[in-house]
Amino acid sequence: MNKNYQNLVEKLEEISRLNGVLSTIAWDQEVMMPSGAAHARAKQIGALSGVIHARMTDPFLGECLEQLQDQTEHFNAIEQCNIEEARRNYDLMTKIPRQLVQALAELGSHGHAVWVQARQENKFSDFAPVIKEFLKLKKEWAACAFPDMSAYDANIDLFERGTTTAEITVIFDQLKAALIPLIHRIEQHSYHPDTSFLQGHFPIERQAALARKISENIGFQFDKGRMDISVHPFCGGSHPTDVRITTRYNTHDFVESLYAIIHETGHALYEQGRMLEYSDLPVSESLTMGIHESQSLFWERMIAQSRVFCAHYFETICETFPGSLQRATVDTFYQAINACKPGFIRVEADELTYPLHIILRFEIEKGLFEGSIAVDDLPQVWNEKMATYLGIKPPTDTLGVLQDSHWSSGAFGYFPSYTLGAIYACQFFMTMQKALPDTDKNIEAGNFKPVKNWLNEKIHSQGRLYTPQELVLRVTGESLNPQHLINYLKTKYSALYKLDD
Repeated sequence: MNKNYQNLVEKLEEISRLNGVLSTIAWDQEVMMPSGAAHARAKQIGALSGVIHARMTDPFLGECLEQLQDQTEHFNAIEQCNIEEARRNYDLMTKIPRQLVQALAELGSHGHAVWVQARQENKFSDFAPVIKEFLKLKKEWAACAFPDMSAYDANIDLFERGTTTAEITVIFDQLKAALIPLIHRIEQHSYHPDTSFLQGHFPIERQAALARKISENIGFQFDKGRMDISVHPFCGGSHPTDVRITTRYNTHDFVESLYAIIHETGHALYEQGRMLEYSDLPVSESLTMGIHESQSLFWERMIAQSRVFCAHYFETICETFPGSLQRATVDTFYQAINACKPGFIRVEADELTYPLHIILRFEIEKGLFEGSIAVDDLPQVWNEKMATYLGIKPPTDTLGVLQDSHWSSGAFGYFPSYTLGAIYACQFFMTMQKALPDTDKNIEAGNFKPVKNWLNEKIHSQGRLYTPQELVLRVTGESLNPQHLINYLKTKYSALYKLDD
């Protein structure tokens, strides 16, 4: 092996393993750490983050990359990917002045606390200065990191590499044009599914047993992972052999926690499906946030919210919660879990209204970076867009512009990934159905292996060998196409709400 490449690999593997330790203690902080240890844990995370930053900006790493720069033709695709990813990360880390890195980190810590308080007190004016300062710093960061891009494109690139504001605008305009009239039509329609039987008393231990059973059936390997409880559901861990998913339980609503687990299992299957041979190297890592979200939404929506999935598990669910679903049938259960009801909160939104929550946030972020929207006007702009898109107006800023934590950490450009993920998921699903025509029969029989194997082969094991744009073209034969999601939602919800009757 080339000596410079061998040195690079050793450095990259060490960084990956240190990041694994950081991920594990961050998981512990959310799940198991005693509350009194918060200050000490913050110090530990800060110290370890400093060590990782030093490793990632080590001049020796830069020297290895310099030596390898003109030799890439001598390496195979996996080795080239490791070199290119390492170069990108090194350049990003070393281009940003230390003072700016520190300023962003400190504002993230301070901003979160300010946001929590402002949200509790319904006072956007207290949080507005944090957004203003983040916009200033994130524009500075963009000028250093990606001087040839617009500031907002640079921030989007962190989460959705290779995707621009202009491309997202075209896609989101298509979704708006199709979904807003459909949602309004449903709201005005006389027929609405009965959802009352989904309310009741559902013991947490029964919910947990059901969630574990379904997660395992789908393919989550519990010898290489865990399932726990946290305030907000997430998927974490340190390695494909150590993947951790969480949910939260509500004794009055079993659907929320069950589908949160299915969603996080989708993320977990991606992580467990990565190429083990190179698991501590960049080539094995997942692609963008949008591709990762496509895997969670693939299982949560395309699979678990389908009628065939409901048919397979309906008896099991009724046995788990005897008495609660006496009035339900497979069809009424399927209709109830897919009911469309415009609401204020993004994370509680149904499949049809969710994209409008994301489009609203994208348009606001775009306006903030371009200067067409003033920070102080955000509550008014937010409420006007909610009224236009979903026909409702938040009564408070807590239920409106203050509901998400993303801006408190400076995560501008993150939101589009959620709906891009839904488009990817639908496109992958349509392609898989053609390749595996027995998919519906297999799901109804509880055989999920063909689906999992297809995703492992086509997406999970491909790591970062291809860009997201190249991957979707290789897998589906076409570029990202929102029309698939539009057609799917129109067909599904026209039938659910009997719009053609």
